[in-house]
Amino acid sequence: EKDIEDLKFGLEHDVDWVALSFARRAEDIRFIKNIIAESGKTTRVVAKIETPDGLRNIDEIIALTDAVMVARGDLGVEVKMEEVPMAQKMIIEKCNKAGKPVIVATQMMESMITAPRPTRAETSDVANAVIDGADAVMLSAETAVGAYPAEVIRSMVATIKSVESRSPKLFNKWWPVDPSSTSFMADSVLSAACHLAKNTGAKVITGMTHRGYTAFQISKYRPKADIFIFTDDRALLTVLSLVWGVRSFYYDRFNSTDSTIADIRYVLTTTGHLQKGDVFINTATLPITDKGRANMVKVSVA
Repeated sequence: EKDIEDLKFGLEHDVDWVALSFARRAEDIRFIKNIIAESGKTTRVVAKIETPDGLRNIDEIIALTDAVMVARGDLGVEVKMEEVPMAQKMIIEKCNKAGKPVIVATQMMESMITAPRPTRAETSDVANAVIDGADAVMLSAETAVGAYPAEVIRSMVATIKSVESRSPKLFNKWWPVDPSSTSFMADSVLSAACHLAKNTGAKVITGMTHRGYTAFQISKYRPKADIFIFTDDRALLTVLSLVWGVRSFYYDRFNSTDSTIADIRYVLTTTGHLQKGDVFINTATLPITDKGRANMVKVSVA
């Protein structure tokens, strides 16, 4: 009852994400999503995997949740400690294939609670989470009660940037599209957009979304091109900050496809994200006023 009260308190204050601890099965996710829906909210759910049951039922959990957290602290207590690294890799790969954001958390730079620099092992731990394919790496006590919160952020960011700049295999993941999926057509269009971006050397991929689906799907393929998402839902602007590579803009002038693409070109050139001559890929819905899933991809030059 206390958990439900806390959840409703968060929903009343429009939290973007809520994390469900010790998620064991899909029914746990369904239960919390029903409460969210009954409250008239669209808050997204992060399933924290911390138990053997959570590992056994990982596929059904991933299918229903919006994101997953590899909560290594409690997971390392519930299962053998030496099994945690491979569990982390397994969960990340499954989330990547499903297009669900995955967070790696706990003791990432634990020594920086009291020390101004991380250990070499901690730096390698963060690097390996990035190489595994994590969307996000999370700090806990390091920033909650640590003596060096700003320094730990700088250390983590520097490690992430170093790994991403030297690891071409992190990019251009080609997961197969499921022909039995109800979203098969949109998924095929967005996969094609990422292929086009790679083949043309595009600087940017753009998408328009009302519920976030386009952003999640483009991110799934880890394109080298920058991902810019335009939405008329202000709440999505912060929700999408968890999704790998995505930067979002508020936009509510969905009058026609041509005018919207022209507006997007203007925004990205005036903000310096596109230079004259840059190739960029547009994804959209035709007609755009339908606000459906993507069914069009267009190659443009700034």
